[in-house]
Amino acid sequence: MTLWTRDAAVAATGGASDRDWSATGVSIDTRTLAPGDLFVALSAARDGHDFVADALARGAAAALVSRRPENVPADAPLLLVPDVLQALRALARAARTRFAGRLVAVTGSVGKTGSKEMLRTALGAQGKVHAADRSFNNHWGVPLTLARMPAGSDFAVVEIGMNAPGEIAPLAELARPHVALVTTVAAVHLAAFEDVRGIAREKAAIFAGLEPGGTAVVNRDIETYPILLASARRAGARPVRFGATGRPEFRLAEVKVGTASTCVEAIAHGRPFFFRLAAPGRHLAMNALGILAAVEALGGDIARAAIALAAWQAPEGRGARWTVRLGPGGLDGAITLIDESYNANPAAMRAALEVFARQQPEHGQGRVSRGRRVAFLGDMLELGPRERELHAGLAPAIGPETIVHCAGPRMRALHDALPPAARGEWFEDAAAMAARARRLLDAGDIAMVKGSYGSRVGQVVEAIKRLGEARPAEAIPDGPEE
Repeated sequence: MTLWTRDAAVAATGGASDRDWSATGVSIDTRTLAPGDLFVALSAARDGHDFVADALARGAAAALVSRRPENVPADAPLLLVPDVLQALRALARAARTRFAGRLVAVTGSVGKTGSKEMLRTALGAQGKVHAADRSFNNHWGVPLTLARMPAGSDFAVVEIGMNAPGEIAPLAELARPHVALVTTVAAVHLAAFEDVRGIAREKAAIFAGLEPGGTAVVNRDIETYPILLASARRAGARPVRFGATGRPEFRLAEVKVGTASTCVEAIAHGRPFFFRLAAPGRHLAMNALGILAAVEALGGDIARAAIALAAWQAPEGRGARWTVRLGPGGLDGAITLIDESYNANPAAMRAALEVFARQQPEHGQGRVSRGRRVAFLGDMLELGPRERELHAGLAPAIGPETIVHCAGPRMRALHDALPPAARGEWFEDAAAMAARARRLLDAGDIAMVKGSYGSRVGQVVEAIKRLGEARPAEAIPDGPEE
């Protein structure tokens, strides 16, 4: 299916292209480019113009460039523009203009990508849903998500993130959502903000991009809720609240968390309903409640959405579960791996540790007679001058009978604060931890790896997977536990 014709792309960007072409997708990376994509030569860590020839050789329909690269043929299909990023934004605006469906934008200190995937699942049974495959939520990720949006989609889900003040509003104004969801506000990116109130004001800037008559879905339980509510009202939005306190339109009544699932009783506009998630965590139940509020605001059916959520699985790097079978055919037992390696902050870390404390290892499988819960934790970044205090403050969240190995200079503060029974080894970096992973795990253990993306604890995940045959863990129904 054609996504962009040459004429449509020229009209959108104001660029020039002397050859006819049509593109079925948009790519910024030759490693993942599919034949028929329009290659966008962005300049970031490396200049995308250096990869245009490779993109065309791999089957790109054309390349969006600000100059003609020296190593491409004279008749190469190019779309010449003054500024590639601005042209990508222009494609995004044009895609948004021709889109006739309903769009929801998601932001928050914790749970953005998981909520984006929940929305994809919840809306998938009710129409064609467009959402980014990865966490594309920054100054180029949001335009790329929009530029890839098929005109015939019924729903679109756009994730919007930030690292510093002033980043969310322009992205929200580009996306022009009908519904904007703020999952929560927490102590994240404190290196760029004076306090959590400043973070809340930046998150609330998403409401500035709402279409007239749009809906702001906000978390009623958080301390900065009044800031979000006031911002929504100033933007002329209709506020819809979710939470367990006060009188929100969507209220969490009871949550029962098992080792592999979560059962939820909730009340929407005074009417009770129930739903189940095939993943454990009270925080996931709260996220799902916000999702259902957003679905209703989009005009969807929350009953069908709630049923669909039973099939939702945590995304890679954000709680995805793996079974690592040891020995031929798993003859030597298995390790369960929880991959939380993509991001970390104090709130997300506590939520993950709460879930981890409920996991039950298998006994009598390995060299150690009793299976163990083993956490591999990497640095939480961008926390500002209180970073050591915030790392050490995680110690009370460590569950009983849990061993914690730490990597990175900031995590040294947690290592020093842990009680002796929980204190494992400390490593200078994730690479050193990954090299030691084989010696720190045994059959029957449950391992969790969590840290900020920049701490590179994904190396530890890969090291654990290489211990045996790694397969995505199957959802195991279980009786909920109080």
